[in-house]
Amino acid sequence: MERRRAALDWAAMRLLLGSGGFGTPDRASLLSEQMQSFFGPIDKLLFVPYALKDHDAYVEGLTARGLHGGLCLDGIHRRADPVKAVEEAEGIYIGGGNTFRLLDALYELNLLDAIRDGVRSGLPYLGISAGTNVACPTMMTTNDMPIVRPPSFEALGLIPFQINVHYFSGRTYVEAGGTFQEHFGETRDDRIAEFHEVNGTPVIGLWEGGILRVEGGQYSLRGAPARLFRRGQPAVDIQPGKPVWPPKDIP
Repeated sequence: MERRRAALDWAAMRLLLGSGGFGTPDRASLLSEQMQSFFGPIDKLLFVPYALKDHDAYVEGLTARGLHGGLCLDGIHRRADPVKAVEEAEGIYIGGGNTFRLLDALYELNLLDAIRDGVRSGLPYLGISAGTNVACPTMMTTNDMPIVRPPSFEALGLIPFQINVHYFSGRTYVEAGGTFQEHFGETRDDRIAEFHEVNGTPVIGLWEGGILRVEGGQYSLRGAPARLFRRGQPAVDIQPGKPVWPPKDIP
């Protein structure tokens, strides 16, 4: 199914963006339910495993752990022509891992335009962790180490804000000798504040087990809370079931 190049239309795009942390039965069940209702009659997803090194093991592991929503995952790395695979896909799933490695591969294989145009034309998109990061305008709010250097930090730009996945608030404590001691490292809020010292794009901190569902221009939160950060304004906590965008609808 070949798609023509599409203009940017926020309302036409359908995305399911997860933070990660779907290892518990309840969270895995939530992800499966969301995938099934989101993808509907689609039974095969083009899976993009480039955020991890072992692509075959990645596909097999997701299925074995029940994180495939009951759908068949067709690894794009097994296709001779990855761009054509995106053009022919009915749904796409980009998994987590290292965001630098993922974005570097998307540039190397010339997949950014193909995925972006497909989603703008109605291709439903599921991203988890790094797959959520690359749906943002840039990958600049990732938590990952720069193990490789992509040509640019610019990503797919499928949403008009940044997401910090695996977000949590407060300070970190480590267990030592049966007690917990404060780590004294930067908090996520500190790092997002640094981002806003030089960037104006809003950031959504998405807790583990959280899913942002985007359909018809509506951005709704499922599974776990989130926190909206805007430069020069107090952060706002958002509960599941509430919209996270646009800011005019949030106190």
